[in-house]
Amino acid sequence: MPQVALITVHGMGETPRDYAAGVFGEMRTRLGPALRERATFHAVYYQDILQPNEQLVWERVERGSRVHYDDLRKFMLFGFADAAGLETRKEDPGSVYELAQGQIARALLAAHAANPALPDIPVVFLAHSLGCQVLSSYIYDAQKALGGGRVEAGVWRDIDGWSRVAIGRLLSEREKRFLAAGTCSALVTTGCNIPIFVAAHKEMHIKPIAPPTARFHWLNLYDPDDVLGWPLQPLSAGYRALVEDRTINAGQGAIGWMLKSWNPLSHNSYWTDKEVLEPLAAMLRRLVA
Repeated sequence: MPQVALITVHGMGETPRDYAAGVFGEMRTRLGPALRERATFHAVYYQDILQPNEQLVWERVERGSRVHYDDLRKFMLFGFADAAGLETRKEDPGSVYELAQGQIARALLAAHAANPALPDIPVVFLAHSLGCQVLSSYIYDAQKALGGGRVEAGVWRDIDGWSRVAIGRLLSEREKRFLAAGTCSALVTTGCNIPIFVAAHKEMHIKPIAPPTARFHWLNLYDPDDVLGWPLQPLSAGYRALVEDRTINAGQGAIGWMLKSWNPLSHNSYWTDKEVLEPLAAMLRRLVA
């Protein structure tokens, strides 16, 4: 039976539904026959909320306009439309922000149900790019709601109302704690762009999530050549105390650093790099061995 859950959250831009298949396969291989059955794998997918509208705009541009740098321009359109869409009118009922958070909650519910004998199964999150901000906001909102604070947007504004509609019943207090990432033991972020969302705020307002568990470890991996991937420790004293920043050269093992390390496409190469896969596997191994 599973003893740890790995939950992934994808980043910005065009994303296939099976985006996590490669990293899940790598984890099973690296854990080996003795340990792989002790892990359960779940992928959060929210791109279908955003992508159809973005595709429509791109098709109209292609048909009716002349633009250069098509691949880069498409990456920028899909990527930054994702970010804008998630933050615009997020307080509205049924907003993109709320719908994306609902996908995280569903993945956590699936992990919670994976081993009924271990309902407080430890969770490891792997988030990329915009997904780091999406996940961080979700956990921040959840912690605030369970602490008695007022949440203005997302599923944690009214978690009881959300669960009645989404799963047809109220959640137990134990389930709510689990859905608030209350058993999260590790968070790995890659190509993280949280600084883009908070840099304009005064430092006193830049606060990270609280450590969900005593053994919680946040490892932030970024390539200095990736303009969309950032360190987190410079943001505030809270981030300096919570996060371990580590630089890597994303994608160098895929087709060579001369082709990838300087290129913006290195932003999408993290999850095939051994400098990401090895520490992630080590975290899972530590929790099940």
